Amino acid sequence: MGNGAVRQMFRSFMTAALAIGVTAVFFSASFADEPGPIKALKVDPKKAELGKRLFFDVRLSGDAAISCASCHIPEKGFADGLPLSKAYPGSNHFRNTPTLINTGHKAVWFHDGRLGTNLNDVTREMITETYIMNTDMRLMQERIKQDPVYVKMFKDAEYGEPSNGSVRKAIPEYLKTLTSRGSPFDTGKMSDAARTGYELFKGKAGCIACHSGSRFTDDKPHNIGTPENPDIWSDPRRHVTFVTYAMFMGVENYMNIRRDPGANVQTHKSDGSDVGKFVTPTMRELKQTAPYMHNGMFKTLAEVVTFYNRGGGDDPNKDRLIRPLDLSTQEQSDLVAFLEALSGEALTGAEFVWQGKIDPNYKPISDWLNARN
Repeated sequence: MGNGAVRQMFRSFMTAALAIGVTAVFFSASFADEPGPIKALKVDPKKAELGKRLFFDVRLSGDAAISCASCHIPEKGFADGLPLSKAYPGSNHFRNTPTLINTGHKAVWFHDGRLGTNLNDVTREMITETYIMNTDMRLMQERIKQDPVYVKMFKDAEYGEPSNGSVRKAIPEYLKTLTSRGSPFDTGKMSDAARTGYELFKGKAGCIACHSGSRFTDDKPHNIGTPENPDIWSDPRRHVTFVTYAMFMGVENYMNIRRDPGANVQTHKSDGSDVGKFVTPTMRELKQTAPYMHNGMFKTLAEVVTFYNRGGGDDPNKDRLIRPLDLSTQEQSDLVAFLEALSGEALTGAEFVWQGKIDPNYKPISDWLNARN
């Protein structure tokens, strides 16, 4: 066989192989699993009920002034509806409160992804951190041991007597009950606009590259160029909270910087390439959890879509996936309709909200010197 014939045969082979490869890729993409409803997690009912009461009890905070539900409000999608969160009395937070709905399904927590172990550790951090609930867990344990309701509930949940270790187990058990349900996307009742928006989400807009899976997040940090919230630096109470956090996390020059380091608190890369990266948020329950972004800079979903449509913000470390989308006004509206279709039933009923009275006041213990602790 001559060289010319060999070359022709090789070209024919490569053309066929390329066609097969393209077909295979198309087949794989076309029949990939579509995101679906979030599966309910298995929970122990008595442990979850105990965790629910603890979640709404102000005695878990240092001065018995705030509970977990003070910032994670059921009527606000277990967020708080504020651009930047409140914090322990005397301070204010420098980030937006994330929803706790579906948090039992997450692999990493916090906007910077600094915790990726389990909800037990997350619960401990929230209760003990000075600018959040500021509790010495030994004090918390003594408080709940004096409450006969808790004594019975801990025993019924097979935890024995009340302890801080069991608190860190019971609250996560309750959080596992907070699962999205009944959204138009999950029930197949999306509007025509939302259906069109879904196709844009997967195709032209490319949102699904990072907002994937049933929770619509890859749980990875990305830099999209979100503008800084100036209130963090102009409000002394927020700034001192940021300084406390940054000092503890080993952020260099923390007194002088005027931007949130994001995921850089994990890597501490000397080139700063991780500065400004934040974990992709879930797209679930967006109608309940405005404003948006890690610092609450966008009030509406329309603003978020407009931001992405123009290619995100200006940042030297911006993710290469962030580019102008060239969506028309109608396409942007359809995309918003789809995002709204990912919101379901409000988790505000008795299954999720403690209905009984929680009295933080204690009656004096007679002969307390001789009473058993």
